[in-house]
Amino acid sequence: MPDRPSPAAPFNAPDPLVCNGAALRKATRRVSQLYDAVLAPCGLKVSQHSILMHIARAGTPSMTDLARAMVLDRSALAHNLKPLERDGYVQTSRDPLDGRSRRVALTEAGWAKLAESRRLWKEAQRRFEAAYGAERASALRRSLGEIFSEEFALAFSRG
Repeated sequence: MPDRPSPAAPFNAPDPLVCNGAALRKATRRVSQLYDAVLAPCGLKVSQHSILMHIARAGTPSMTDLARAMVLDRSALAHNLKPLERDGYVQTSRDPLDGRSRRVALTEAGWAKLAESRRLWKEAQRRFEAAYGAERASALRRSLGEIFSEEFALAFSRG
């Protein structure tokens, strides 16, 4: 544990790029801010667009499957679904085969909002790749995909 500085001494924090978690969180916040600005005309944030895309790909996923696919816990997913449900873009219903489980589906309004937001999202993607480079962006997505994989989580937990 580092020594606590005196109130008069400046705090010399370690370089934030030394911590992988902090660097990833800062990068995620910056990219979210940039994408949110591009998506603003449709009224969605990039996180909401992502939820709609995951649901569209899966059809009518269970809450558990959707949370797993998005690497979220169920309570965080439920919190993020509330505004989308309120605005009529998604609906949840009981699973007909397992009454304890809930399924999520896009509504007609949700499909329309996804189409609208997808056009803007493509523009955000284009800008990212113009600024960062298409090849580097592709390599970054592959690396990040490895990091959010179950295999990485297992390797990390083993130490």
